[in-house]
Amino acid sequence: MRGHLKKAGAAADEDFGWRRAWSGSAAREGVWSNIRSAEVMLLQLVSDEEAAGRASDVMALVKDHLEADDPRRVRLGRRLRSIISGEISPSDRDLMVRALDAAYNALDDELARVRSLRNILWTATFLVLLGVAGLAVYGWFFPQSLSICFTPKVDPGGASGVTVVCPTAEHTDVSAGTPASELAESRDILTVEIAGLAGAALTVIASLRRIRGTDSPYMLPLASAVLKFPTGALSAFLGLLLIRGAFVPGLSDLDSRAQVLGWAAAFGAAQHLVTRLVDDRAQMTLAEVGRTTEAVVDPERAAVKESDVPGETGAPGPPAAFQDGEGPHEGAQEGTRARAPVDEGTEGARPRAGP
Repeated sequence: MRGHLKKAGAAADEDFGWRRAWSGSAAREGVWSNIRSAEVMLLQLVSDEEAAGRASDVMALVKDHLEADDPRRVRLGRRLRSIISGEISPSDRDLMVRALDAAYNALDDELARVRSLRNILWTATFLVLLGVAGLAVYGWFFPQSLSICFTPKVDPGGASGVTVVCPTAEHTDVSAGTPASELAESRDILTVEIAGLAGAALTVIASLRRIRGTDSPYMLPLASAVLKFPTGALSAFLGLLLIRGAFVPGLSDLDSRAQVLGWAAAFGAAQHLVTRLVDDRAQMTLAEVGRTTEAVVDPERAAVKESDVPGETGAPGPPAAFQDGEGPHEGAQEGTRARAPVDEGTEGARPRAGP
């Protein structure tokens, strides 16, 4: 137990420097994990009275983090009333220790999944942002290579009837033989990405109504929201590129600079069709922390039947497993069992035969 406490203290005092934002949460997780391990070991050493007093707390943790058909949860639920009343045996204490340890291990696994998803989202955000910045830099130095200029109007009778529309400027009376890409400017791609960021910001504001507060130490909803911004910038550029390539029927040419920026903002908002799945995954992962019964237990598994455990005192209860893990002490008195009718005169109280 002292070893776990020393490890917790060392992890709490460790200075990560510039790595604190990335590794600090894992260190806090290690602190709590060692403290929980010490608490499990302490439960083995306390008196019977104190162990009986902690039985309700242990059962609450078990119900939060173990599945409804977990044998340790079911057995502890059956023995809970006897333990609280002071009828605690060595096997009951061992059952409490194992159930508490399993509940804490499940909690560590739940928090590890949240941390892993948080790291994945921040990594994806960094990579998409790197790609968006790379496109802007490339377009700045080589604007003709990634031109997103359009030629909506052409005068069929002359050489001076071409209009070229770019994200940052509109050029009229351009020679018909001049390619539109030659009029592209260095700020075109950057302007389109900024418009996409604005469209993505609207979806972030709209998604705030679905975000719920959480007591998890990881800001998973924030990581999910930040991912929308670079994704919106990228989708705005790709959307206009598809329009310029006549990939979208009826939108091969845009008529004005305002239309170009408007479609860029619309494509930036359209990233929500993809990132919404990430939001749902984040909310589902947060819901799994501490809500095993409601969030992740399969109802069919919760209907598992629990057989008698050899050597266990008290009645095994009804054949179906208890959904809330409480056991038969919630209804009928513990230790009661329906018996078959017997013949009074039969030696050994053997069951009465049928008619």
